[in-house]
Amino acid sequence: MKQYNWGILAPGRIANKFAEGLAVLPDAVRYAVGSRDIGRAKEFADKFGFKKTHGSYTELAEDPDVDIIYVATPHTFHEEAAILCLKNGKAVICEKPFAVNERQAERMIRCAEDNKVFLMEAMWTRFLPVMVKLRELLDAGVIGKVGLVSADFGFRSNVNPEGRLFNPALAGGSLLDVGVYNLSMCNMVYKQEPKSIKSQMRIGSTGVDEECSVMLQYEEGQSALLFSAIRLASRHDAIIVGEMGRIEIPSYWHGTSLKVMAKDLNEEFDLPFEASGYQFEALEVMNCLEKGLKESPLMSLKDSLGIIRTMDLVRRDNKLRYPCDED
Repeated sequence: MKQYNWGILAPGRIANKFAEGLAVLPDAVRYAVGSRDIGRAKEFADKFGFKKTHGSYTELAEDPDVDIIYVATPHTFHEEAAILCLKNGKAVICEKPFAVNERQAERMIRCAEDNKVFLMEAMWTRFLPVMVKLRELLDAGVIGKVGLVSADFGFRSNVNPEGRLFNPALAGGSLLDVGVYNLSMCNMVYKQEPKSIKSQMRIGSTGVDEECSVMLQYEEGQSALLFSAIRLASRHDAIIVGEMGRIEIPSYWHGTSLKVMAKDLNEEFDLPFEASGYQFEALEVMNCLEKGLKESPLMSLKDSLGIIRTMDLVRRDNKLRYPCDED
């Protein structure tokens, strides 16, 4: 594989994790950091060994030596930042959720297609060793036809009306922040969008969903039970139930093991990884570019669009709108 020069757009908390992952990939050059605060960009570059800094997102996007840009802004800036990079011919991996709503996602995808540039949602969980093993087991039919996916991701955070999690102007709330992991799991397992959706949200004092319960049904009768929260700590487990057994993944969104309890297999698999685990999604981007692909077959743009569409329907049913939904 050739070496690729990586750029980081918005060096916040999640970008730290991504940079830790890049550090263990020999073909990923930690090249440039772009921030609206040049001091912050330099601090990040020094910490993680990046070669250049830019005092604006535009400067980073226009840097002729940058090959791939990781967009790590808050949700509401994903569309603007991704399109800026795509129009400048950069391959883009955009932090989850891919966008705030379907219209934004469609514009991002159309821009990638018009400019013939790679684009992928940064759903890092999908590329972890535990998920690779899960797909192998499902494809081999170890538990038979899947009929139920159960997944939860809830944590307790202090209410900060101005912070990212609780601010409607930043598309806060549990669904877009962590519920997206649950929906991405269902999308990966069932490989389709749900036929029907029932949901319930508890809207907090700042106007975002602090808890969200979702029940999905699919074309052939399969179902999913999902829960997300930013004010309640849950187990973070995923259980996939099939006709001949089940697979359990503790702390599934950063899982390092899974247990199979099936008719012909009863075994626990330990699947640890080094660094932050974000290296696997970065490696997927580089592998796709090596093959001349414009999207990932493991996290396709169709997948991302379907997940966003489902989140839009859940929010609509619970009358939750963000200011950017008016755009």
